[in-house]
Amino acid sequence: MRRRSVLTAAGAAALAVPVLGAAPVFAAPAAAAPAAGRRGCLEIRGVDISSLPKNEDHGAVYRTAEGRREDPIRLIARAGVTHARLKVWVDPADGYNDKAHILALARRLKRAGVGIWVDFHYSDSWADPAHQTKPAAWAGLDVPGLARAVHDHTADVLGALRRQGTPAQLVQIGNELNGGLIWPEGNWEHFDAMTAFLKAGLSAARDTTPRVRTILHLANGGDNGLYRWWFDNVVSYGVDFDVIGLSYYPFWHGPLADAAANMADITARYGKPCVIAETAYPFTLESEDDVNDIMNSPSQLTEGYPATPAGQAAWLRTVADLAAGVPNGQGLGYCYWEGLWTYRAGSGWDPTNPASGNAWENLALFDFEDRELPGLGTLGRYRG
Repeated sequence: MRRRSVLTAAGAAALAVPVLGAAPVFAAPAAAAPAAGRRGCLEIRGVDISSLPKNEDHGAVYRTAEGRREDPIRLIARAGVTHARLKVWVDPADGYNDKAHILALARRLKRAGVGIWVDFHYSDSWADPAHQTKPAAWAGLDVPGLARAVHDHTADVLGALRRQGTPAQLVQIGNELNGGLIWPEGNWEHFDAMTAFLKAGLSAARDTTPRVRTILHLANGGDNGLYRWWFDNVVSYGVDFDVIGLSYYPFWHGPLADAAANMADITARYGKPCVIAETAYPFTLESEDDVNDIMNSPSQLTEGYPATPAGQAAWLRTVADLAAGVPNGQGLGYCYWEGLWTYRAGSGWDPTNPASGNAWENLALFDFEDRELPGLGTLGRYRG
């Protein structure tokens, strides 16, 4: 996810393009699971906390619902959150979301008993369907050189995590890869290079952390045509991964029924479980700073889910039900995006601009007085 990205796919426009390479053989979609299957627990009930170190360095504090100041890692652990997702940039301008910060966060998470989910962007800044900018340090590399850089960067971060005793349980090789990664060489017009980069990252992940589960992640979780087009091509090139990741935001990605149908289809078609890697919902339409928030109009809301603390918690229950309802138990769970990104001056969207604001604070899991919202407990405990 990225500030104000509409999250439309570069690749989605190419759905008419035939599958490249030999056509893989897929199983027929499974029949819908009986209603009783929806009562199952979810093994992944996660929250992305990538902004936390920068927020804390700029004075952010976090409080219980009663107003008592507390370590935010303790708060998410006590709420029942199973995994924390941490994005990794290659050479960020502000120095955050790098290996040093990931290692420090991982130590805190292990002490609290929270699992580690690493999200490689393979960029110096935000990577998403509209932006997959090559790291500046990799600018002069050809495709084999870029594949080696992907491998070495992935191995460096994951190897350091393992050596300090905090190995990752989950790892994304790329973020919201609708149009590929490391543009222009790895964009959707060059599946040979794209898949070479993916294989390099996957190989590094398994070599450094043998028990890690690997995720390939797209946005637009309700767009079945996109997922079939992208994964058909990737599988045809022999890319081997463990889990399909989806972003599903109701204000961008269509009705719940579309997401449910897509997850049922792709888990059967590719024989892989899925996880909702990103979702969020506002607890208010107000803004704490002078930046107009991404969610700011009643027209953006989903019917039945008001922009209130209770409405946010209700959305989280619905997303948990969505994951639990994937046939044959193939929905592993979900992750709330940047639930700790409250507003603090200096901790904004743009790593190159300290004056940039936060357009997300009304979707955090803490209110404008830094107090834990009911949605955090819903995230951790519902279907736990």
